[in-house]
Amino acid sequence: HENAMSKAGAQVWAAEHGIALIFPDTSPRGESVSDDENYDLGQGAGFYVNATQDPWKPNFQMWDYITEELPALIAENFSIDMDRQSITGHSMGGHGALTMAMGLPGRYRSVSAFAPICSPTTADWGRKQLTAYLGTDETTWTVHDASLMMEKAGFDGPVLIDTGTKDQFIDLLKPEALSSAIAKRRQEATVRLQPGYDHSYFFVSTFMEDHVAFHADALYTD
Repeated sequence: HENAMSKAGAQVWAAEHGIALIFPDTSPRGESVSDDENYDLGQGAGFYVNATQDPWKPNFQMWDYITEELPALIAENFSIDMDRQSITGHSMGGHGALTMAMGLPGRYRSVSAFAPICSPTTADWGRKQLTAYLGTDETTWTVHDASLMMEKAGFDGPVLIDTGTKDQFIDLLKPEALSSAIAKRRQEATVRLQPGYDHSYFFVSTFMEDHVAFHADALYTD
């Protein structure tokens, strides 16, 4: 969340549109919280699921944190219109934004993603984490796969997705899987491959103005 706050450049555009930004962390933190020596599991990679497997289960309830606990805290402490919400994310956060938007119909007015993990049930960025957090029963994984959710449910609002053509992780992201599902469903969506851009926050900050304006249109449309 600190990366997004300091590098994404969203605040200036959100201020122009009168939109509040919330930057949740990617996972639980602290010495008492389980972790893994690899960067892509444990603290730093909660994958936005409610873990059912030990040692992750006690703390890694990230779906509930993002969709229930944090919104309740925001509503209690700030004067914000909670009936107007949108969601976005980068990489793993894009995966979370897309699956939450489709998994909670009517909750979010729009969803966007920067270089999202699009097919975690078939990619190394996904299978490892879903196995660790949810176990080996792959039927429990499908609601956390944006491409499968697009095929099954779609989203009742506009979608914007940007991915760089020079993204060093594009084979793990599998944007083609989500694009295919969007086309089959005839989902309202703008999917862009940005020439020359990689996976970094330079890419995110370049197109952040577009994403904030995209969400503003949805949030201010009655």
